[in-house]
Amino acid sequence: MIGLIAWAVPQPGHAEDAAATNAGNPPDASPQGAAAPSRPVIKANRWQEDWSALASPSLRKRPFDDLKYVPLFPPDPKSYVSLGLTLRERFESNDAPGFGIGGVKGDAYLLDRLQFHVDIRPDENWQVFAQFEDVRAPGKRTITSVDENPLDLRLAFLSYTKTFEPGTFKFRLGRQDFAFDLQRFVSSRDGPNVRQAFDAIWADWESGPWRVLGFVSQPVQYSFADPFDDASNRDFLFSTARIERKVFDDDELSAYWGRYQRSNGRYLDGFGEERRDVFDARFAGSADGFDWDLETMGQIGRVGAKSIEAYAVGTRTGYTMADLPWTPRIGIQADTASGDRHGGDGTVGTFNPLFPNGYYFTLAGYTGSANLIHLKPSLTVEPAAGLTLTGAFGLQWRQTTADAIYVQPSVALPGTQGRGDRWTGAYGQLRADYVFDANTTGAVEAVHYDVGDTIRRAGGRDSDYLGVEMKFAW
Repeated sequence: MIGLIAWAVPQPGHAEDAAATNAGNPPDASPQGAAAPSRPVIKANRWQEDWSALASPSLRKRPFDDLKYVPLFPPDPKSYVSLGLTLRERFESNDAPGFGIGGVKGDAYLLDRLQFHVDIRPDENWQVFAQFEDVRAPGKRTITSVDENPLDLRLAFLSYTKTFEPGTFKFRLGRQDFAFDLQRFVSSRDGPNVRQAFDAIWADWESGPWRVLGFVSQPVQYSFADPFDDASNRDFLFSTARIERKVFDDDELSAYWGRYQRSNGRYLDGFGEERRDVFDARFAGSADGFDWDLETMGQIGRVGAKSIEAYAVGTRTGYTMADLPWTPRIGIQADTASGDRHGGDGTVGTFNPLFPNGYYFTLAGYTGSANLIHLKPSLTVEPAAGLTLTGAFGLQWRQTTADAIYVQPSVALPGTQGRGDRWTGAYGQLRADYVFDANTTGAVEAVHYDVGDTIRRAGGRDSDYLGVEMKFAW
């Protein structure tokens, strides 16, 4: 989805924000001539916020600020405890989930997400963070593990950060978030109701324009039967080694290798133990009104007795006319992801999107990153302070008719494999985002999808989606 969602979505860049907000020291501890401290801002990943600026009494003016900054070991301003809460309410209406194939009926429902956290900072180096959540989908016909998660532990980790003369070292141990770049393939999954977490060991080193990081993890598998029933195990593993560098002043160049392993991989042309090596490269930046984000991923390995050969390419480019009213941005998004061209040949060519975010295409869920060719021009404008409007038009094909058409995250539509032509369909998308204040945002998104003959012959029909969202964070 192309649009400015500055508060709700981690912005393009490193695998995570390089540092939490650091608003400075209180006036009585500031070096002479240092800038006055400013109030921290809310972030999508709440553990990246730094509320030590509230050590300055002049900034503690809002209700409950005494709970945002509770001194732990005074007079150290970096030693404190902070409490916080995030509430997201979304109404969704989808008249044809999965394009209605198989007689699936339309649905209208609420998505409730309540998260609350405790952030403990003994000093400027150490952090203990825990976040709990209660996620519900009242009124939804079909409940899955991305819709509901009654009272459970979402995040719980120990973090250590230390700056040396040559650079900064960071370490985290426990249940945590990962989000790479535009979150095409590795994300915190903010689009659906239940976000993705990982039980992991993470370490990175930052020095000048360079950053090197790595982690080993067990992705959390979500259950919605009972409270505190989420778990991870060695049946599902994901590990990565990544290198990043700033080039041409502030442009970003990165590459990483990842190992994706699970005991029960299932594809239309293969199933069994899956061991997939992924190789990713990305170049992103901006200059003279132009912006771009180019990423490619190759995948090799095995699933069961069959080998894996798959790939994907994602691009977003645009031009912003900053001198015109409403600051229009014209954008174009192009994506492709491989499908399996020859069933029964011993090779699975279907791309695995790993941990995609639900908002990369649209929130409607009509587009999956497998066996795909996707082209999407867009126009984004800012008619008023805090208001962003986006209109887009998407065109979709299959790479090969031998494989199926897929919807999010990677679900094959029955009756489409080996049938019909490559044309999948076209959709229109309208979205409005509004920032009410530092704590509250709203969004409305509407999508209409006009299906091609292949989906229609499989029993599908044109589809309409509407989502209305309000989000509050404290």
